[in-house]
Amino acid sequence: MRAINYTEAHLAFRDRIRRFLDTEIAPNVAQWEADRIVPRSFWRKMGKNGFLCTAVSPKFNGMGGDFLYSVIATEEMMRTNHTGLISPLHSDIVVPYIVSYGSKDQKKRYLPGCVSGEIITAVAMTEPDAGSDLAAMAATAVEEGDDVVINGSKTFISNGINCDLIIVAAKDPKAEVPHKAISLYLIEDGTPGFKKGQQLEKMGMHSQDTAELFFTNCRIPVANRLGEKGEGFGMLMQKLQQERLISALMCQARTEWILEWTTDYCRTKVHGHQGPLSKSQAHQFALVEMATETRISKSFVEKLVNDHMQKKDVVVQTCMAKYWTSDLAKQVIGRCMQIVGPFALDEKCPLARAFRDLQVTSIFAGTNEIMKRIISQSMGF
Repeated sequence: MRAINYTEAHLAFRDRIRRFLDTEIAPNVAQWEADRIVPRSFWRKMGKNGFLCTAVSPKFNGMGGDFLYSVIATEEMMRTNHTGLISPLHSDIVVPYIVSYGSKDQKKRYLPGCVSGEIITAVAMTEPDAGSDLAAMAATAVEEGDDVVINGSKTFISNGINCDLIIVAAKDPKAEVPHKAISLYLIEDGTPGFKKGQQLEKMGMHSQDTAELFFTNCRIPVANRLGEKGEGFGMLMQKLQQERLISALMCQARTEWILEWTTDYCRTKVHGHQGPLSKSQAHQFALVEMATETRISKSFVEKLVNDHMQKKDVVVQTCMAKYWTSDLAKQVIGRCMQIVGPFALDEKCPLARAFRDLQVTSIFAGTNEIMKRIISQSMGF
């Protein structure tokens, strides 16, 4: 029995998005991986069919769905075995900042486009010398009358090439308290002083456009700030629970898909005169162990989904889930590749792509070491 009670509407949504992804997205993934980017037209297709920003209010053309629609959309996207069209980042990590902290004008201006896929979003926190430690941020924001002047650079920004709207974290260089120095700003593509760098060549996630962003005397209205000056750090902290839960859901769903694919492969792949690989007791036990660990992990993640929807403070638990699911995903893909054998190294085998993509999961949304540090503090260490 599932820990989550889906309604008929949820189940219908899952069926609809799975059919869409199977017919419109999955057949194109190999080409996108080769091209190193997803055409913008497919973001618009996602939006047109109601699969982006499902939590946004109907007032801004969204469906006003609960968090379970985000869970479903994330799980189904992970079944496509790619992260180029990284809709969970757009829908459930970046856009919620606008929903929660945006002014009436900002919401009216941007949310309908986010829902339709006409506006692709990104969030820019990481810098060349500042990753998980936001206090070490170097990008500056200096207010001059009704304007703010942004200077600095950001790196490893997902959707960095395709993005139309970026939430940029920058600090007031005159602020005395580091965590009170950071503010968040909305910057549109094409703004003078904002330049996208070349797309980064990465080990994995090849179809995801990841780039450096540069801000040189980039002047924007003060009205483009999210919330009050100096509240950026608090906003980021408040949204990390959902960000890390989404990260855990992505890893969990990708692990389930990998295990499902490997199990089916073992049932059909004949090994010499010994019959299918699944007849091997060693393979059976390995698959059983992985299935058990994955099921236990899923129970924990689903419990956190319920807690999150009830607005409980599960920051520590989501840190546990984020590091656990990312570590488990890498363990499972490694064992599955050993079971499959040399074919797992062939680019025709989907495990090769999954192996590359999963390596970064222990780094983004806060490294797993940061997760353990947060957990250790909660234990009084």
